[in-house]
Amino acid sequence: MSTTEAVPHDAESDRWADVRDLPPSAKLVAKVLDYNETLSQSQLADETLLPPRTVRYALTRLEDAEVVESRFSFSDARKRLYSLKI
Repeated sequence: MSTTEAVPHDAESDRWADVRDLPPSAKLVAKVLDYNETLSQSQLADETLLPPRTVRYALTRLEDAEVVESRFSFSDARKRLYSLKI
C-alpha cells in the first residue's frame, strides 16, 4: 500500500464518528460506557476519575449527539443509568 492510498474505514471506526469531534472527557465517558454496559453518573465519575461536574458535562454532550441513552434506575429512582447507543 502506498502512502497516497486511503486507509479503508471499517465499521468500528464509523461507529465512533459521532464522538470524534466531542471533548476528551466525553470520549472517555463513551469508552467507559462501551466497556461497561450501564453505569450511573457517580459510577462513571469513579471509573473515569473525572469530577462529577465534568462527567455531567460529558453526558450532556453525548446525549446531544444522541450517542448515549438514559433511563431511571429501578433500584433508586433518584438515579439515572446511562448506556451507549452506538
